[in-house]
Amino acid sequence: MMQRITSHPVLSIEPKPDIRFTWMNQSFSAHEGETIAAALMANGIKIFGHHPKDNSPQSIYCANGQCSQCMVIADGKPLKSCMEIIQSGMNLLPADGLPTLPKTNIVPKTNPIETIHIPVLILGGGPAGLSAGIELGKFGVDTILVDDKHRLGGKLVLQTHRFFGSTAAVYAGTRGIDIATKLDQEIRQYPTIQIWLESTILAVYSDRIVGVLKNGKEYVHIIPEVILVATGAREKFLAFKGNSLPGVFGAGAFQTLVNRDLIKPAEKIFIVGGGNVGLIAGYHSLQAGISVVGLAEALPECGGYKVHKDKLIRMGVPIYTSHTILSANGSEHVDSVTIAKIDSQFKPIPGTEKSFECDCVLTAVGLSPVREFYEKAVEFGMQAFIAGDAEEIAEASAAIFSGKIKGHEVARFLGASTTPIPAQWVQMGNILKSKPGEISIAETQESRTGVSPMIHCIQEIPCDPCANLCPNGLIVIDTNDIRVTPSFIGNTYSCLVCERCVAGCPGLAITLVDYRSNAKAPFVSIPYEFNKDIIQSKDIVTVLDREGNSLGKYEVMGVHSIPSSDHTLIVQVQAPEEIAHKIAGMRLQEIEVTQPLEQYISHISDDTIVCRCERVTAGEIRQLIQDGYRDMNEIKTVSRAGMGACGAKTCSDLIHRIFREEGIALTDVVDQTKRPVFIEVPLGIFAGITPDKE
Repeated sequence: MMQRITSHPVLSIEPKPDIRFTWMNQSFSAHEGETIAAALMANGIKIFGHHPKDNSPQSIYCANGQCSQCMVIADGKPLKSCMEIIQSGMNLLPADGLPTLPKTNIVPKTNPIETIHIPVLILGGGPAGLSAGIELGKFGVDTILVDDKHRLGGKLVLQTHRFFGSTAAVYAGTRGIDIATKLDQEIRQYPTIQIWLESTILAVYSDRIVGVLKNGKEYVHIIPEVILVATGAREKFLAFKGNSLPGVFGAGAFQTLVNRDLIKPAEKIFIVGGGNVGLIAGYHSLQAGISVVGLAEALPECGGYKVHKDKLIRMGVPIYTSHTILSANGSEHVDSVTIAKIDSQFKPIPGTEKSFECDCVLTAVGLSPVREFYEKAVEFGMQAFIAGDAEEIAEASAAIFSGKIKGHEVARFLGASTTPIPAQWVQMGNILKSKPGEISIAETQESRTGVSPMIHCIQEIPCDPCANLCPNGLIVIDTNDIRVTPSFIGNTYSCLVCERCVAGCPGLAITLVDYRSNAKAPFVSIPYEFNKDIIQSKDIVTVLDREGNSLGKYEVMGVHSIPSSDHTLIVQVQAPEEIAHKIAGMRLQEIEVTQPLEQYISHISDDTIVCRCERVTAGEIRQLIQDGYRDMNEIKTVSRAGMGACGAKTCSDLIHRIFREEGIALTDVVDQTKRPVFIEVPLGIFAGITPDKE
């Protein structure tokens, strides 16, 4: 059964040529240019192989080339399906057990390795790397920018929502996918910037050479004067029973499948983690026609922006704060999830367990900076800079500005610029990196005459598009600190009713109440970013306040857009004056979708997988710690935890956590030795043997 997204409120879905491939000797259709993983998922194939240790099913988890859980055998070779483009006629088989290496009696001829000298090498083509490259391009600095994807933009290409931040500095009010396009177009204007796509940094060596797999085929050495690391972040793995089942995704993987590959990987998802990543992924899920059963957050309040949380609540998604996941349940695939309320020590409270039917558990429990290359460069005495999430986890808008600053710093270091970093740049950089601030719950005053914009944004966050949208300047934000919540300074007869603030607010946190034609039953304009056929004129909808409380059912009087709306529709309802100013949104999914099962499904904590690659459990690690092991290299030798394809990228944090749970200070723990090569690569590559020369 095909599982493609055929209609989306924001993304343009253009027809692509079809090609044929085989999976387990059956013929299937794929879109030209998509990854192997996307092609398999589109055809309803969700199990890509089985682990050699215990025959557990394996599937896609990170969709970013980090974990190797999506390995398949393609034309006889083991490949990461999330990173490889499917080819016409490709013969695919599941990676069951240990692949057999092809036999050969021929010693291949080695080839010379090209060495390239360059002033600047940028690692990563996401928001920080692109901004740094643009800044260096302005100063004419010869630069190579390397990225392992087939297009530039990093996580921006997965973001369909409008961005927060400063309109002038970081394109606030523009959708992430469009920001990626703008940065891509801008950097390509500079002839001194070389862009290497589908190319992977493999290692930084002690002789200050950087090894790169160029175009996925050719191994080259780069010797830069300066290395700028903008490699972003990887998602943290979470320990819970069933965490390695197919259907458990990192939030980034889910957004990759939904927003980049236009694949519908699930029907009903449950989200773990209430930061911006989890909240936004939930909204993207609803836009793709996937139900969100609920969201669990361990803290008493979600850590993401309140406007993101409020959007989900208004759509009918329950948010369970002070809750944790106990287990993802199923045999070959997720079919339910169990959560429980936790106490002040983050321990589950017996008797509070609930299970929900779902076919996907989406984990969004934080990010870890990808900074191995920077640390090695510093260790080996290279001139190294670091930007974006690799330096400090923050929003993409902060990464854009961080890259701009670091690009200018590199230009100054090389003597290409003598201009100091402006103080206002530093100030803006700090503002964009700031965490959500105070919440003001003061009720908005409105006179119930004329037209009143109702601003439902009550938390201090860096964001100013609304102040730039009003043609009369009636919505204001402190220009010295865009974290201050906006205010309407006009009177009810000065608003032009252009609705630009309604359609353009990134948080969908502005409605417009029009009392002019009927003061007792005014019209309310509500932003709406879903397919137009879901809500139409004369439909009856449930309207909700800012916190998701129902205010009643009312008829839709019309659905329209404005010239500047950029896919945001405006729905008008007519409601009594007593509630009109409280309306902040409409319920999208019905309550029945979110109801728990009658009986919860139990879990066993020490069965939790800690090392996905080698299938090592928390119980095995805990026993070794109790036996006196304090050196993670010894734990690796005994249990194989950390010896898998991901290079201990996912399990190290969890093993550290078990040490802490056992009362062992991390200062008493010897960390494991980092691998010199951070990404898997065929050995022949280092001999200059390309796939075409084998």
